Amino acid sequence: MTINAEGCAGRQILIVEDNFLVATAIAQMLETRGFEIIGPVGTVRDALALVKNCERIDGAVLDVNLHGTMAYPIVDALRSKSVPLVFMTGYDRRSIEPGYADVPCMQKPVTAERLIGALFG
Repeated sequence: MTINAEGCAGRQILIVEDNFLVATAIAQMLETRGFEIIGPVGTVRDALALVKNCERIDGAVLDVNLHGTMAYPIVDALRSKSVPLVFMTGYDRRSIEPGYADVPCMQKPVTAERLIGALFG
């Protein structure tokens, strides 16, 4: 799926990733396509604060494991707001808890097109 820049412009994407270099790379990849970045943040606590306080989140990219804490509370908070999200992780899909099996899971590294397609396709 290809989404043009007009379809991306102004959409706000939350990035939750505990590796600074990976978070920066994801942010840059999405910014070049017109997305506005929320974060990035690297902890469950910081992500939950953003989900609670941000007026609008159009999509989210989450690492599954954040410094040893699973990101499932963030998923629950985003689901309550009907925010599309994707896991981007080095973990095997089988390691994701069954209650979160419906969340698209992409292995790092990923292309912008695949990531955008998983979020908005």
